[in-house]
Amino acid sequence: MIDINLIRTNPDLVKENIKKKFQDHKLALVDEVVALDKQYRELKQEGDNLRANRNTLSSQIGKLMKEKNLEEANKIKQQVKRNNDRTLEIEQQEEELAVKIKKIMMIIPNIIDSTVPVGKDDSENVQRLTVGEAKVPNFEIPYHADILESLNGLDLDSARRTSGNGFYYLTGNIARLHSAILSYGRDFMINKGFTYCIPPFMIRSDVVSGVMSFDEMENMMYKIEGEDLYLIGTSEHSMIGRFKDTILKEEDLPICLTSYSPCFRKEVGAHGIEERGIYRVHQFEKQEMIVICKPEDSMEWYKKMWEISSEFFKSIDIPHEVMECCSGDLADLKVKSCDLNAWSPRQNKYFGELGSCSNLSDAQARRLGIRFKTQKGNQFAHTLNNTVVAPPRMLIAFLENNLNADGSVNIPKVLQPYMGGLAKIEIKK
Repeated sequence: MIDINLIRTNPDLVKENIKKKFQDHKLALVDEVVALDKQYRELKQEGDNLRANRNTLSSQIGKLMKEKNLEEANKIKQQVKRNNDRTLEIEQQEEELAVKIKKIMMIIPNIIDSTVPVGKDDSENVQRLTVGEAKVPNFEIPYHADILESLNGLDLDSARRTSGNGFYYLTGNIARLHSAILSYGRDFMINKGFTYCIPPFMIRSDVVSGVMSFDEMENMMYKIEGEDLYLIGTSEHSMIGRFKDTILKEEDLPICLTSYSPCFRKEVGAHGIEERGIYRVHQFEKQEMIVICKPEDSMEWYKKMWEISSEFFKSIDIPHEVMECCSGDLADLKVKSCDLNAWSPRQNKYFGELGSCSNLSDAQARRLGIRFKTQKGNQFAHTLNNTVVAPPRMLIAFLENNLNADGSVNIPKVLQPYMGGLAKIEIKK
């Protein structure tokens, strides 16, 4: 949510930002907020005047009563009552207007960074960097579900019977590899100076609306029936929510945290759920990183965070690209974002989002009331989030890039301690 002072002072800038995001249907919202805000401030001024006048009238009543001028005193009492009645009306109107204004402000997108490329959708994202050697072996690489099944590591049929499409059983060494990657990701981040956390896996609606847009909420979140609780789609939600309505100490910033959680997503949208495979599923696990920092440091942290992710994937032999998201591909709360996409030797292209790094400036902080104390007063913090690793999706890239001609899969040295020293997963005859 942007600062309403920006709409008051520079509505054209807000409209230009909406145009860059190709959301012209939202342009009228800016003028609507300007009109409602003007009405709100006029009512507030009238209410302030009436409250100030009440003190003056009360002192006049006291003076008239001492002078035994009851008739004049009663006239002023009636005026005080009329003023009080009007004040109550104004307070109710102010409350209604504030709700309307906030509802619209939650829809108006955040101001994107000046360096973000302008484009309509993800087809116009811009490749900024490639890391690792993107190779295609001289043997055919099967579809990832076939690789997993050949290693006795995947059971989709049983999952369909127990839970439906979009769920899976991982078994044997593949299940162990899944856990090993998460454990390695945890320790990798701890060694980078991040504090490890395990957050709540359910959050209330006021936290959900604070960390994401309404469209995202509708397409992603599972609601617990009969309760004000939602299953998290990523641990970022509860990790940022942890600081709701808090005033942090300036000297404690930045706060750097890495968190583990299961994640639950409806995956409503154009892509749908895969019936055969684990690329797009309802349930997965993830190691996340978040940073809460001062505004002047957020772009520096944005760069550090995606560089950490790139280093992580390089260490487990997954070539990848850093793809900067264009304006039309940015979620409304984000000011800048990039995706790390894995090299797919099977498809001979970069395919499959390993993770996404995002700077949300003060958008989440404004919604949730996350501030820090300075000598000049309280200021909204900036929040950033980034995926460390999210199996099982990243297992697809791992398998394709570490597969041998005989169907076995190499285990990089950094993962071998988490696999009991195992250097290779063999096909079981």
